[in-house]
Amino acid sequence: MNDIATPWLSSYGEVAPNLDYSEKTMSGAVLERAAIEKDFPALTFMGKATSYTRLAEEIDKVARSFHAMGIRPAQRVLVCLPNVPQAVFCLYGLNRIGAIPTMVHPLSAVSELTFFMNEGNCDIVVTLDQFYGKFLEVRAQRPIRKIVVCRVSDELAFPLNIGQKLMTERKFPKVLSEDIVWKDFIAMGKDVKEGYVADKDYRTEAVVLFSGGTTGTTKGIMLSDLNFNALAWQTANMANEEVHHSKMLAAMPVFHGFGLGVCIHTMMFIGGTSILVPRFNVKSYANLIRKTKPNFIAGVPTLFEAITRNRYLDAADLSCLRVVFSGGDSLTIDLKKKFDAFLKDHNARVRVREGYGTTECVTACCLTPYNKEKEGSIGIPFPDTYFKICKPGTCDELPYGEEGEICLTGPSMMLGYIGHEQENKDTLRTHADGHVWLHTGDLGKMDDEGFVYFKQRIKRMIVTSGYNVYPSQLENIIEGHPAVQRSCVIGIKDSLKMQKVKAFIVLRDGFTATPEMEEEIRAYCKKHIAKYALPAQYEFRDSLPTTLVGKVAYTKLEEEEAAKQ
Repeated sequence: MNDIATPWLSSYGEVAPNLDYSEKTMSGAVLERAAIEKDFPALTFMGKATSYTRLAEEIDKVARSFHAMGIRPAQRVLVCLPNVPQAVFCLYGLNRIGAIPTMVHPLSAVSELTFFMNEGNCDIVVTLDQFYGKFLEVRAQRPIRKIVVCRVSDELAFPLNIGQKLMTERKFPKVLSEDIVWKDFIAMGKDVKEGYVADKDYRTEAVVLFSGGTTGTTKGIMLSDLNFNALAWQTANMANEEVHHSKMLAAMPVFHGFGLGVCIHTMMFIGGTSILVPRFNVKSYANLIRKTKPNFIAGVPTLFEAITRNRYLDAADLSCLRVVFSGGDSLTIDLKKKFDAFLKDHNARVRVREGYGTTECVTACCLTPYNKEKEGSIGIPFPDTYFKICKPGTCDELPYGEEGEICLTGPSMMLGYIGHEQENKDTLRTHADGHVWLHTGDLGKMDDEGFVYFKQRIKRMIVTSGYNVYPSQLENIIEGHPAVQRSCVIGIKDSLKMQKVKAFIVLRDGFTATPEMEEEIRAYCKKHIAKYALPAQYEFRDSLPTTLVGKVAYTKLEEEEAAKQ
C-alpha cells in the first residue's frame, strides 16, 4: 500500500496496515471483480438473477446515461430507492463518472426529502414509480431538474413483470414530460462512446448517507471509495469463513450503511451474491431463507425478535448459515440467548455475532470474534481500526474498565459532514498523540483484552436528582422479566428532580396489561435497579414506534410526553 496522505493514513502512516486495501474506486473494484466472475450471479431479485457480466454492462449503461444528462464529477444525485437492482446500478454507475449517489429512504416524508435535496444540493432524482408523487410535491417547494422513474417490473422475470404492471404500477401517477422513465433514461446514453469515465481519486467523496451524527440532528455524511472498499475487505476478513461465491440475504436497506456497505458492496467486492429483499416482512423473509439458503444474514435485533416470535421457519434447515451479523441497535443478552438457541434448534452451527458501528465509519467497525464472545460485549475492533475510551467532552484516554466516550480511527472513518464545520471539528479531533479520532457520542468501555462494551448514546443520558441514568441499561433489565417483549425508557420533565424515568413496555403474547402486571414489573425492577434510577411511571403499549431502519424511536416517545406538559 502506498504511503499517501489521507485523514486516516496521515494519522497512522507509521503503522503498517494488516490488510492491503484497494486503491480503486468502488466501481473500479466491482468491474474488476465482474471481469473475473462473469456468469456468476451478482444479484438476485424476486427470483431473477443478474450475472456479474450483466452487472458490469448495466453499470456502464447507467454511467453513459448520467453523463448524457449532464451529470459531472463531484455532482450529487439523489437516489431514493428500496433494495432493487436499479439502486445498485445507480450506485456504481454514478461512481464510474465521478458523481456522488446520495442515498435516502423512499418512505421519507415530503419535508424530509426536500431537506435531503437541499442538504446535498441535488437537482436530479432517481426514484421508484410509487414514490414519484412525493417528488412532484417536493418540486413545488424547490427546483428539480429531472426525475428518473424506475419500475419494479423492469427487473422482474416473465410473467411476474406482467402481473406487476397490471395489478400495481397502473395505479401510480403518469410520468410528466419533463421527467423520464428508466427505459428512456438508459437509451439516452447509447451515443456516449468516450470521455465519461472519471479519473477519480479513491480518497475523495463517493457516497453520501444521512444520519443523526453525534448531536442527533440529521446530516449528510461524506464517505470515500476507500471507506467502502476498506469496510468490505475488513468484513470479509472478520467473517473467518469462505466469502467468495457466498450468498448474503440483503434485507437491510441500500440507503443505510449496514445494507449498502455489508449486504451490497462487500458481496460485490469479494465475488458473492446479494439476494435483494425490497420490502421486509417476516413471512417472505422466512420463505427466502428456505428457498435461497443464504450463507450470511445481517439484521437489527427487531428482525431476529420477529423471526423467533413466528412459526414461518418451523422445521427449516439453517445449516447453510456461516455467519449471522447483528447491528444497528443493541442486542439484549436475553434476545441473543434466544436467537442462538433458535439457530441451534434449526441445525445452524453458528451463533449471532454482534457488531457495533456508526454511519460515520460507513457501518460496522467492531465485531464479536468467531471463536470467543463475552456477555454484553460488542466484540473487538476490525483490522486496522483502533479504539480508545475517553473522558466525555475531552480527548483524555481512560484506563481499561472505565466508562467514557468511544473514540475510533481507521480506514473507514468518514471525510466529514456536509456543511457542518463546527460539528466536524467536534467529531473529528486530533489528539495529543497526533492521530485524528472520531468521537462517536457513544458511551462504553474496553477491557484489557480489547473487547468493547457499548452502554448508551451519551446524549440520551437521563439526569435525575443529580444521578446519571442510562436508558439502555434499564431496558436490558426490564426485558429480563418473562412477561416483557420490548421496552423503551425515557426521561420526562419533573419539577423536583428535573427529570424522572418512564418506561414504555410491550408485553409478550399471553400476558395482559393489568394493574397486577404493572405491580409485578415494579417489584421486579425494585430488585434489579438502583432506587434513584427506578422508573416512576410505567405505560403498556401494543407496539413501540420505530425508525425507518427498525430501531425503537425513543425521540417520538419523548415528543409525545413533552406535548402532554
